[in-house]
Amino acid sequence: MSDFFKFEADFVDSLRCIPMQVRFKLDNCGVKLKLSHWHQFTEQERQTLVEMPCTSNQECQKYREFLQNLIIEKTGTPAKELSIEENPAWMNEKEIPETIQTKAAESNVNIAIEQWNKLTPLQRFALIKLSRASHENKNFYPAVQEFELV
Repeated sequence: MSDFFKFEADFVDSLRCIPMQVRFKLDNCGVKLKLSHWHQFTEQERQTLVEMPCTSNQECQKYREFLQNLIIEKTGTPAKELSIEENPAWMNEKEIPETIQTKAAESNVNIAIEQWNKLTPLQRFALIKLSRASHENKNFYPAVQEFELV
């Protein structure tokens, strides 16, 4: 899973920001990675976090341990651990989260449930993250376009 989204193109060459696929893995393994931590990693360490699998329970545990060890090595303290959602919204193909419906309406986009369920979990995750009020939302519409929802 080392494909980046087109809406991330302005930073993926340098990996100066945390790409969605790594953010997805962070939610899967329950680690709160700060951008300040990310900036302390070497380019190779960032690339390892992009390429390292984090799907099964065993992979998630290995990813969490690798990441926490890296953060401790760089900062002296582990990152905050987060609870892992048992049934995350991005895995639910049958219901579009309210935040996405609201953000889509603001962008004059109507996402049908049939479109939602054709998206990959990573695409749904990206839309959820990009629709949150606390997130800079400039990439929501480019993501909607990229995912062929308009």
